[in-house]
Amino acid sequence: MAEMQNSNPTILNAADLPTRSRSTEKKTGDYALGIFAAVPNPTDFLSSDSEGDEDLLEEPIDEQEIYDLIKSISDPEHPLSLGELAVVSLPDIFIKPTLPNVPSSPLQTVTVLITPTITHCSLATVIGLGVRVRLEQSLPPRFRVDVRIKEGTHSTGDEVNKQLGDKERVAAALENGALMQVIGKMMETCQ
Repeated sequence: MAEMQNSNPTILNAADLPTRSRSTEKKTGDYALGIFAAVPNPTDFLSSDSEGDEDLLEEPIDEQEIYDLIKSISDPEHPLSLGELAVVSLPDIFIKPTLPNVPSSPLQTVTVLITPTITHCSLATVIGLGVRVRLEQSLPPRFRVDVRIKEGTHSTGDEVNKQLGDKERVAAALENGALMQVIGKMMETCQ
């Protein structure tokens, strides 16, 4: 694995980032109320009399909408967003069926690959947790979230990925008050 050095991270102009949010309203509705908003019960949207309500639960969400949700998260060390630093980018977001052998299943997995600004970024796990929290709080419950470090972009990427992929470790980290303050601060810039 070749080590990447990036002492001068790429900084993109926020106005040049790909987005759909300027031309249309967010399609995540009440889910986008904020990081600590309660996620409604999906059965609240279903009724046996109306097929229209069921469409709300099944509304397609694409990679651009995912990117729009996470691009404005602040970097914990820089006064710039993850999108401006190219820590998150549209080509590194994937949405796939969670159960590919069950075509009728509405469950989908959103995978976001993060590119740290430097190969030894000490806050890569915190950034990953921030992205994960933002998506879990903003997306309907039918989405599973998988946040990982892009291969070859961090000196301890496998270790960070193991932490971000372990539900128990993530739950324990989110119970840490100091860590949640850092994540809350990162989310203050979210639109």
